[in-house]
Amino acid sequence: MQAIVLVGGEGTRLRPLTYGTPKPMVPIAGVPFLARTLERLSQAGIRDVILPAGYMPEQISDYFGDGSRLGMSITYVIEATPLGTAGALKNVEQYIAGPFFVLNGDVLTSLDLRAMMAEHERKGGIGLLHLIRVEDPSAFGCVVHDRDGRISAFVEKPPRESAPTNEINAGTYLFEREILDLIPAGRNVSIERETFPQIIAAGKGLYAYTTDDYWIDLGKPEQYLGAHRDVLARRMPMLRLEPGVSGEGAPALANVSKLHLPVHADRGVRVDPSAEIGPNAVIGEQTFIGASAIVRDSVLWDRVIIEEGASVDGAIVASGARIGRGARVEPGSVIGHDTIVGPGEVLERGSRVGASAPITR
Repeated sequence: MQAIVLVGGEGTRLRPLTYGTPKPMVPIAGVPFLARTLERLSQAGIRDVILPAGYMPEQISDYFGDGSRLGMSITYVIEATPLGTAGALKNVEQYIAGPFFVLNGDVLTSLDLRAMMAEHERKGGIGLLHLIRVEDPSAFGCVVHDRDGRISAFVEKPPRESAPTNEINAGTYLFEREILDLIPAGRNVSIERETFPQIIAAGKGLYAYTTDDYWIDLGKPEQYLGAHRDVLARRMPMLRLEPGVSGEGAPALANVSKLHLPVHADRGVRVDPSAEIGPNAVIGEQTFIGASAIVRDSVLWDRVIIEEGASVDGAIVASGARIGRGARVEPGSVIGHDTIVGPGEVLERGSRVGASAPITR
Protein backbone atom coordinates (compact mmCIF):
# COMPACT_ATOMS: atom_id res chain seq x y z
CA MET A 1 0.00 0.00 0.00
CA GLN A 2 1.24 3.48 -0.93
CA ALA A 3 0.11 6.95 0.09
CA ILE A 4 0.09 10.35 -1.57
CA VAL A 5 0.03 13.31 0.80
CA LEU A 6 -1.02 16.50 -0.95
CA VAL A 7 1.39 19.20 0.24
CA GLY A 8 1.47 21.63 -2.66
CA GLY A 9 -0.79 24.39 -1.33
CA GLU A 10 0.53 27.82 -0.35
CA GLY A 11 -1.54 28.09 2.83
CA THR A 12 -2.86 31.54 1.99
CA ARG A 13 -5.45 31.46 4.79
CA LEU A 14 -2.68 30.95 7.35
CA ARG A 15 -0.63 33.96 6.29
CA PRO A 16 1.62 35.46 7.59
CA LEU A 17 2.67 32.13 9.17
CA THR A 18 3.14 30.58 5.74
CA TYR A 19 5.26 33.40 4.35
CA GLY A 20 8.21 31.66 6.00
CA THR A 21 6.92 28.12 6.51
CA PRO A 22 5.10 25.87 4.02
CA LYS A 23 1.73 24.75 5.33
CA PRO A 24 2.74 21.06 5.84
CA MET A 25 5.59 22.23 8.10
CA VAL A 26 3.41 24.34 10.39
CA PRO A 27 3.93 22.75 13.83
CA ILE A 28 1.39 20.89 15.91
CA ALA A 29 2.69 20.89 19.49
CA GLY A 30 6.22 21.55 18.28
CA VAL A 31 6.35 18.96 15.48
CA PRO A 32 5.65 19.69 11.78
CA PHE A 33 2.13 18.65 10.88
CA LEU A 34 3.43 16.53 8.01
CA ALA A 35 5.53 14.54 10.49
CA ARG A 36 2.36 13.79 12.46
CA THR A 37 0.72 12.57 9.24
CA LEU A 38 3.68 10.38 8.29
CA GLU A 39 3.66 8.86 11.77
CA ARG A 40 0.01 7.84 11.29
CA LEU A 41 0.85 6.26 7.93
CA SER A 42 3.75 4.35 9.44
CA GLN A 43 1.56 3.05 12.26
CA ALA A 44 -0.82 1.72 9.60
CA GLY A 45 2.02 -0.15 7.91
CA ILE A 46 2.37 2.28 5.00
CA ARG A 47 6.02 3.04 4.28
CA ASP A 48 5.98 4.21 0.64
CA VAL A 49 4.92 7.87 0.47
CA ILE A 50 4.76 10.32 -2.44
CA LEU A 51 4.72 14.07 -1.80
CA PRO A 52 3.54 16.29 -4.68
CA ALA A 53 5.01 19.62 -3.59
CA GLY A 54 5.13 23.08 -5.08
CA TYR A 55 5.53 25.77 -2.42
CA MET A 56 8.86 25.95 -0.56
CA PRO A 57 9.51 22.25 -1.29
CA GLU A 58 13.11 22.47 -0.12
CA GLN A 59 11.99 23.02 3.49
CA ILE A 60 10.05 19.77 3.31
CA SER A 61 12.77 17.73 1.62
CA ASP A 62 15.52 19.15 3.87
CA TYR A 63 13.59 18.06 6.97
CA PHE A 64 12.47 14.58 5.88
CA GLY A 65 15.13 13.63 3.35
CA ASP A 66 14.48 10.29 1.69
CA GLY A 67 12.41 9.17 4.68
CA SER A 68 14.91 6.53 5.83
CA ARG A 69 15.27 7.93 9.36
CA LEU A 70 11.50 7.39 9.71
CA GLY A 71 11.73 3.89 8.26
CA MET A 72 9.94 5.13 5.14
CA SER A 73 10.64 5.83 1.49
CA ILE A 74 9.64 9.33 0.38
CA THR A 75 9.42 10.42 -3.25
CA TYR A 76 9.13 14.15 -4.02
CA VAL A 77 7.43 15.34 -7.18
CA ILE A 78 7.63 19.09 -7.73
CA GLU A 79 4.70 20.80 -9.48
CA ALA A 80 5.83 23.72 -11.62
CA THR A 81 2.24 24.99 -11.64
CA PRO A 82 -0.71 24.00 -9.42
CA LEU A 83 -2.49 20.94 -10.85
CA GLY A 84 -5.45 20.51 -8.51
CA THR A 85 -6.12 17.38 -6.48
CA ALA A 86 -6.67 15.00 -9.39
CA GLY A 87 -4.00 16.65 -11.54
CA ALA A 88 -1.49 16.10 -8.74
CA LEU A 89 -2.38 12.38 -8.68
CA LYS A 90 -1.97 12.07 -12.43
CA ASN A 91 1.39 13.82 -12.20
CA VAL A 92 2.78 11.07 -9.95
CA GLU A 93 1.21 8.18 -11.89
CA GLN A 94 4.57 6.64 -12.78
CA TYR A 95 5.28 6.00 -9.09
CA ILE A 96 1.97 4.28 -8.30
CA ALA A 97 2.03 0.49 -8.39
CA GLY A 98 -1.34 -0.47 -6.90
CA PRO A 99 -3.99 0.72 -4.44
CA PHE A 100 -3.08 3.96 -2.71
CA PHE A 101 -4.27 6.40 -0.08
CA VAL A 102 -4.64 10.11 -0.75
CA LEU A 103 -4.46 12.39 2.27
CA ASN A 104 -5.20 16.11 2.31
CA GLY A 105 -2.16 17.88 3.69
CA ASP A 106 -4.10 20.15 6.05
CA VAL A 107 -6.49 17.71 7.75
CA LEU A 108 -5.91 16.52 11.30
CA THR A 109 -7.85 13.36 12.07
CA SER A 110 -7.83 10.26 14.25
CA LEU A 111 -9.11 8.10 11.38
CA ASP A 112 -7.99 4.47 11.60
CA LEU A 113 -6.34 3.84 8.23
CA ARG A 114 -6.17 0.08 8.74
CA ALA A 115 -9.92 -0.02 9.33
CA MET A 116 -10.44 1.98 6.15
CA MET A 117 -8.31 -0.52 4.22
CA ALA A 118 -10.46 -3.36 5.52
CA GLU A 119 -13.64 -1.53 4.51
CA HIS A 120 -12.31 -1.02 0.98
CA GLU A 121 -11.54 -4.72 0.74
CA ARG A 122 -15.09 -5.51 1.84
CA LYS A 123 -16.89 -3.10 -0.48
CA GLY A 124 -14.66 -3.20 -3.51
CA GLY A 125 -15.11 -0.60 -6.22
CA ILE A 126 -12.72 1.98 -7.58
CA GLY A 127 -12.45 3.95 -4.37
CA LEU A 128 -13.51 4.69 -0.82
CA LEU A 129 -14.00 8.20 0.59
CA HIS A 130 -13.84 9.08 4.27
CA LEU A 131 -16.83 11.12 5.40
CA ILE A 132 -17.71 12.76 8.70
CA ARG A 133 -20.92 14.29 9.98
CA VAL A 134 -21.03 17.99 10.79
CA GLU A 135 -23.69 20.20 12.31
CA ASP A 136 -23.61 22.69 9.43
CA PRO A 137 -22.52 21.31 6.05
CA SER A 138 -22.93 24.61 4.18
CA ALA A 139 -19.18 25.33 4.19
CA PHE A 140 -18.27 21.90 2.81
CA GLY A 141 -18.99 19.43 0.04
CA CYS A 142 -21.87 17.08 0.92
CA VAL A 143 -21.72 13.48 -0.24
CA VAL A 144 -24.95 11.60 -1.01
CA HIS A 145 -24.94 7.79 -0.87
CA ASP A 146 -27.33 4.85 -0.51
CA ARG A 147 -27.65 2.38 2.39
CA ASP A 148 -24.78 0.30 1.03
CA GLY A 149 -22.52 3.35 0.91
CA ARG A 150 -22.47 3.70 -2.87
CA ILE A 151 -22.08 7.39 -3.70
CA SER A 152 -24.57 8.96 -6.08
CA ALA A 153 -23.91 12.71 -5.88
CA PHE A 154 -21.71 15.51 -4.59
CA VAL A 155 -23.27 18.80 -3.56
CA GLU A 156 -20.82 21.65 -3.04
CA LYS A 157 -21.54 24.06 -0.16
CA PRO A 158 -25.34 23.79 -0.08
CA PRO A 159 -27.45 26.15 2.05
CA ARG A 160 -27.84 24.58 5.46
CA GLU A 161 -31.62 24.35 5.22
CA SER A 162 -31.53 22.51 1.89
CA ALA A 163 -28.46 20.29 2.36
CA PRO A 164 -29.30 16.71 1.31
CA THR A 165 -27.10 15.28 4.08
CA ASN A 166 -24.76 16.38 6.85
CA GLU A 167 -22.04 13.97 5.72
CA ILE A 168 -19.09 15.75 4.15
CA ASN A 169 -15.94 14.84 2.27
CA ALA A 170 -13.24 14.57 4.96
CA GLY A 171 -10.26 14.54 2.61
CA THR A 172 -8.91 10.99 2.95
CA TYR A 173 -9.36 8.65 -0.02
CA LEU A 174 -8.37 5.07 -0.86
CA PHE A 175 -8.23 4.36 -4.60
CA GLU A 176 -7.48 1.57 -7.01
CA ARG A 177 -4.83 2.50 -9.54
CA GLU A 178 -7.33 2.45 -12.41
CA ILE A 179 -8.71 5.81 -11.26
CA LEU A 180 -5.61 7.40 -12.79
CA ASP A 181 -6.82 6.32 -16.26
CA LEU A 182 -9.78 8.69 -15.85
CA ILE A 183 -7.69 11.79 -15.16
CA PRO A 184 -6.34 13.84 -18.10
CA ALA A 185 -2.65 14.70 -17.97
CA GLY A 186 -0.94 18.06 -18.10
CA ARG A 187 -3.62 20.35 -16.67
CA ASN A 188 -5.34 21.39 -13.46
CA VAL A 189 -8.04 18.84 -12.58
CA SER A 190 -10.37 18.99 -9.57
CA ILE A 191 -11.13 15.56 -8.19
CA GLU A 192 -14.33 16.78 -6.51
CA ARG A 193 -15.77 18.69 -9.46
CA GLU A 194 -14.54 16.61 -12.38
CA THR A 195 -13.21 13.15 -11.52
CA PHE A 196 -15.78 12.02 -8.96
CA PRO A 197 -18.80 12.99 -11.11
CA GLN A 198 -17.17 11.19 -14.04
CA ILE A 199 -16.79 8.02 -11.96
CA ILE A 200 -20.44 8.15 -10.91
CA ALA A 201 -21.60 8.75 -14.51
CA ALA A 202 -19.56 5.77 -15.66
CA GLY A 203 -21.27 3.54 -13.10
CA LYS A 204 -18.09 2.62 -11.32
CA GLY A 205 -18.28 1.87 -7.60
CA LEU A 206 -17.30 4.85 -5.46
CA TYR A 207 -18.16 4.24 -1.80
CA ALA A 208 -18.51 6.22 1.41
CA TYR A 209 -16.85 5.39 4.71
CA THR A 210 -18.49 7.46 7.45
CA THR A 211 -16.92 7.55 10.92
CA ASP A 212 -17.13 9.59 14.11
CA ASP A 213 -13.37 10.15 14.32
CA TYR A 214 -11.83 13.45 15.31
CA TRP A 215 -11.43 15.72 12.28
CA ILE A 216 -10.46 19.33 11.68
CA ASP A 217 -9.23 21.36 8.71
CA LEU A 218 -6.13 23.28 9.84
CA GLY A 219 -6.40 25.84 7.06
CA LYS A 220 -7.42 28.85 9.19
CA PRO A 221 -5.80 30.35 12.31
CA GLU A 222 -8.86 29.80 14.49
CA GLN A 223 -8.95 26.13 13.45
CA TYR A 224 -5.22 25.79 14.05
CA LEU A 225 -5.67 27.13 17.59
CA GLY A 226 -8.72 24.92 18.07
CA ALA A 227 -6.72 21.85 17.06
CA HIS A 228 -4.18 22.59 19.78
CA ARG A 229 -6.92 22.92 22.38
CA ASP A 230 -8.22 19.53 21.28
CA VAL A 231 -4.77 17.94 21.39
CA LEU A 232 -4.10 19.30 24.88
CA ALA A 233 -7.52 18.12 26.06
CA ARG A 234 -6.94 14.67 24.49
CA ARG A 235 -9.97 15.02 22.25
CA MET A 236 -7.47 14.37 19.48
CA PRO A 237 -5.12 11.64 20.77
CA MET A 238 -1.60 12.64 19.82
CA LEU A 239 0.70 13.56 22.70
CA ARG A 240 1.96 10.45 24.46
CA LEU A 241 2.11 12.13 27.85
CA GLU A 242 -0.77 12.49 30.24
CA PRO A 243 -2.90 15.67 30.23
CA GLY A 244 -1.44 18.52 32.24
CA VAL A 245 2.08 19.73 31.48
CA SER A 246 3.55 17.83 28.53
CA GLY A 247 6.73 18.12 26.49
CA GLU A 248 10.46 18.10 27.15
CA GLY A 249 10.30 21.64 28.51
CA ALA A 250 7.87 20.78 31.29
CA PRO A 251 10.53 21.12 34.04
CA ALA A 252 10.97 24.79 33.11
CA LEU A 253 7.42 25.41 34.34
CA ALA A 254 7.88 23.78 37.74
CA ASN A 255 8.33 27.08 39.58
CA VAL A 256 5.69 29.09 37.73
CA SER A 257 3.19 30.12 40.39
CA LYS A 258 0.31 30.90 38.02
CA LEU A 259 0.21 27.78 35.87
CA HIS A 260 -3.19 26.86 34.44
CA LEU A 261 -3.35 23.45 32.79
CA PRO A 262 -3.14 22.12 30.16
CA VAL A 263 0.20 23.41 28.84
CA HIS A 264 2.79 22.00 26.44
CA ALA A 265 6.43 23.18 26.51
CA ASP A 266 9.28 22.06 24.27
CA ARG A 267 12.97 21.80 25.13
CA GLY A 268 15.03 24.86 25.97
CA VAL A 269 12.05 26.88 27.22
CA ARG A 270 12.75 29.53 29.87
CA VAL A 271 9.89 31.00 31.88
CA ASP A 272 10.13 33.53 34.70
CA PRO A 273 8.39 32.22 37.85
CA SER A 274 6.22 35.36 38.01
CA ALA A 275 4.72 34.76 34.56
CA GLU A 276 1.18 33.46 34.09
CA ILE A 277 0.95 30.52 31.69
CA GLY A 278 -2.14 28.76 30.34
CA PRO A 279 -4.56 27.30 30.01
CA ASN A 280 -4.11 25.94 26.48
CA ALA A 281 -0.63 27.35 25.96
CA VAL A 282 1.91 25.74 23.64
CA ILE A 283 5.47 27.01 24.02
CA GLY A 284 8.03 26.18 21.34
CA GLU A 285 11.72 25.37 21.61
CA GLN A 286 14.11 27.98 23.04
CA THR A 287 11.25 30.38 23.78
CA PHE A 288 11.64 32.89 26.60
CA ILE A 289 8.77 34.33 28.67
CA GLY A 290 9.68 37.20 30.97
CA ALA A 291 8.58 38.45 34.37
CA SER A 292 4.84 39.06 34.87
CA ALA A 293 4.13 38.17 31.24
CA ILE A 294 0.88 36.37 30.38
CA VAL A 295 0.47 33.65 27.74
CA ARG A 296 -2.89 31.95 27.50
CA ASP A 297 -4.81 30.07 24.81
CA SER A 298 -1.93 30.67 22.39
CA VAL A 299 0.65 28.83 20.32
CA LEU A 300 4.21 30.15 20.39
CA TRP A 301 6.63 28.64 17.88
CA ASP A 302 10.36 28.34 18.53
CA ARG A 303 12.72 31.15 19.63
CA VAL A 304 9.90 33.53 20.56
CA ILE A 305 10.62 36.22 23.15
CA ILE A 306 7.82 37.55 25.34
CA GLU A 307 9.23 40.45 27.34
CA GLU A 308 8.35 41.57 30.86
CA GLY A 309 4.69 42.44 31.40
CA ALA A 310 3.61 41.56 27.86
CA SER A 311 0.32 39.74 27.29
CA VAL A 312 -0.48 37.21 24.55
CA ASP A 313 -4.04 35.89 24.54
CA GLY A 314 -5.64 33.68 21.87
CA ALA A 315 -2.87 34.26 19.35
CA ILE A 316 -0.31 32.48 17.16
CA VAL A 317 3.27 33.73 17.25
CA ALA A 318 5.72 32.38 14.64
CA SER A 319 9.41 31.62 15.07
CA GLY A 320 11.80 34.35 16.13
CA ALA A 321 9.14 36.93 16.91
CA ARG A 322 9.52 39.33 19.85
CA ILE A 323 6.69 40.84 21.87
CA GLY A 324 7.98 43.95 23.60
CA ARG A 325 7.74 44.95 27.23
CA GLY A 326 4.15 45.70 28.23
CA ALA A 327 2.77 44.99 24.74
CA ARG A 328 -0.65 43.38 24.40
CA VAL A 329 -1.67 40.85 21.75
CA GLU A 330 -5.42 40.29 21.68
CA PRO A 331 -7.37 37.18 20.58
CA GLY A 332 -7.31 36.16 16.93
CA SER A 333 -3.98 37.85 16.21
CA VAL A 334 -1.35 36.12 14.05
CA ILE A 335 2.27 37.25 14.20
CA GLY A 336 4.70 36.19 11.47
CA HIS A 337 8.33 35.10 11.57
CA ASP A 338 10.90 37.44 13.17
CA THR A 339 8.32 40.16 13.67
CA ILE A 340 8.83 42.70 16.44
CA VAL A 341 5.88 44.12 18.35
CA GLY A 342 7.24 47.17 20.08
CA PRO A 343 7.06 47.98 23.81
CA GLY A 344 3.55 49.02 24.80
CA GLU A 345 2.18 48.21 21.33
CA VAL A 346 -1.38 46.87 21.15
CA LEU A 347 -2.46 44.37 18.50
CA GLU A 348 -6.22 44.47 18.50
CA ARG A 349 -8.42 41.44 17.95
CA GLY A 350 -7.78 39.69 14.63
CA SER A 351 -4.58 41.56 13.72
CA ARG A 352 -2.13 39.93 11.34
CA VAL A 353 1.48 41.03 11.44
CA GLY A 354 4.22 39.85 9.13
CA ALA A 355 6.42 40.60 6.15
CA SER A 356 3.45 41.52 3.94
CA ALA A 357 0.90 42.22 6.65
CA PRO A 358 1.35 45.55 8.43
CA ILE A 359 0.38 46.06 12.06
CA THR A 360 -3.27 47.01 12.42
CA ARG A 361 -4.74 48.45 15.55
